[in-house]
Amino acid sequence: MTQPGSTPPRPRRAAGCLQSLVVLAVILGLGYGASKIFGDDSSKRSSKSSSSSSASDGQGGSWEIGDCGGPDPENKPDGYRAFDCDEQGATFKALKIEDASFLPNAIQCPAGTDLIIQVSRVFGSGDDKKGGGIPTNTVCGRNLTGDHPGDAGAGGGQLVEGDCISATAKEIACASAGAADFKVLGLVKEKTECPAATTEPMQLMMAMGRPYDVICGGKV
Repeated sequence: MTQPGSTPPRPRRAAGCLQSLVVLAVILGLGYGASKIFGDDSSKRSSKSSSSSSASDGQGGSWEIGDCGGPDPENKPDGYRAFDCDEQGATFKALKIEDASFLPNAIQCPAGTDLIIQVSRVFGSGDDKKGGGIPTNTVCGRNLTGDHPGDAGAGGGQLVEGDCISATAKEIACASAGAADFKVLGLVKEKTECPAATTEPMQLMMAMGRPYDVICGGKV
């Protein structure tokens, strides 16, 4: 992983009939939930927020912490591309760069991540660049604006400690949580690992790649 730092601008690559493109697939938008053993809301929500998209070359095919990106006007509605952070089209900044994974649950981004983008490399031009490709990295992005659904308690992004959930383990905004809802005190493998303040340890359905199987719920 490349640490943040000052780096010289990366040169734009010349266009060609067989060019290397970065395909960004938003695998998590606004919202991420979990489910108890009797249901699987998270899988449904994940499929709704997943989409394939293609991107122009932008600043190059190698993402680093601190890089910025935004919607690709030439590949609507789901295309994304790299931008300089001071460009008008930039809408998010990379907080962390992870290895690519075919298992969305295996990607765990830091708190404050508003969206997760899978980066793939494809070769071609025109319609050939849309979708598919070989996954290379995953970008954990934070919005450049004041809208941060991934902050703990805000009701969006991946589930993290400090978030709030309903009795069915669906993530909700803490501001709207009631007496029947819970605050996430921990995300662990076994119920015995939950902290002492846990009042509702929630066993989740099995999900390949997810690093936790139990949500430790406590009083809001």
